[in-house]
Amino acid sequence: MNAIDLLKTDHEKVKSILEQLSESTDRAVKKRTELLEKLEMEVTIHTQLEEQILYPAFKAAGGKEQEEMYYEAKEEHRTVDSLVLPDLKNTDPTKPEFAGRVKVVKELLEHHIEEEETEMFVQAKKLLGKSKLEELGEQMQVMKSALKKTYSSSKTAA
Repeated sequence: MNAIDLLKTDHEKVKSILEQLSESTDRAVKKRTELLEKLEMEVTIHTQLEEQILYPAFKAAGGKEQEEMYYEAKEEHRTVDSLVLPDLKNTDPTKPEFAGRVKVVKELLEHHIEEEETEMFVQAKKLLGKSKLEELGEQMQVMKSALKKTYSSSKTAA
């Protein structure tokens, strides 16, 4: 699977989790907690795949415009990973704030996904070419399964 197809599959999974989370009610504490854990795992792993594999290749193959796109995407990741998700995780799922924060996370991530898929990925296809994207996709699959194992074992140890 090429890198872009793999990342788009991840995007669909994240959008599905966000949709379920935003449709849940404040009485569905267990469901909200499980979905939030799932979202955190998917976003954390996905971010690492992009930042360690695709983004550096994209930045190296491009020019000033790609470099700016690279930094914007990384900043969007930082906002979600360091600010928005931790806030959401510390919010009581039975409170109205939870639904408000889910909405903000959903909007941020959907905006980020939209930009990646319509701008960065389109340019990456042209800049990197099919064989390089296949190679990056293989690296991502290896890294993804390692990260999932690490993530799962750290959750069971906690």
